Order: sequence, then structure tokens, then C-alpha cells
Amino acid sequence: MKKSVLTRYRVMAYTTGVLLVLLCLSMIAKYGLDISGAADVTRVVAIAHGWLYVVYLVVAFDLGSKAKMPVGRQLWVLLAGTIPTAAFFVERKLTRELESKVTDRAPAVAKA
Repeated sequence: MKKSVLTRYRVMAYTTGVLLVLLCLSMIAKYGLDISGAADVTRVVAIAHGWLYVVYLVVAFDLGSKAKMPVGRQLWVLLAGTIPTAAFFVERKLTRELESKVTDRAPAVAKA
């Protein structure tokens, strides 16, 4: 597995995680604290998280298939983008486990 696959996943996991935490905070501001202007922020963050979560799903599925993860584990990775802060913990655990499988370049082709 190439290092770029893991790097793409890590970037999307952090992006999705940060946006989900921001979404939760903006919803608390909108519904719990009734702060003016929070509705606009909530709308923007929700749209951004929604679209980037779709990208996260594609990237996480690509990582799971290339790392040959079991289906149950891959589902947990895919769902981590919907639980606040879970993406950070899942990303850290996966990175530690997969660093040994990562190569910086493609395998050399043997010449006959």
C-alpha cells in the first residue's frame, strides 16, 4: 500500500472530524444558547461537512480495500466521521497499525 493512500485518509479524517465538532458547537449555539447568526454558521458548516463526509467515505473505503480490512472494521472506519471526535481516535489507531504496511514507492518489477 502506498503512503499517499494513508495520507489522504488522514487528511480527510481530520477535516471531517474538525467540521463535525464545529457543527456540534454551532448547533449548541443555535438551539441551546439562541445566539444570533448561529443559524447561518450551522448551515454552512453542515453543508461543508456533508459534502466532505462523502469524500471521506470514498477515501476511507479505498484505504480499507487496499489494507484488506475485514468488513466490520471497515464499517467502523466509515462511521467514525459521524460521531464527534471518533474520527481522531480511529485515525490514530489505524495509522499506528498500518505504518508498517506503507511503502514510499511502488514495488520494483523483476526483469527476466
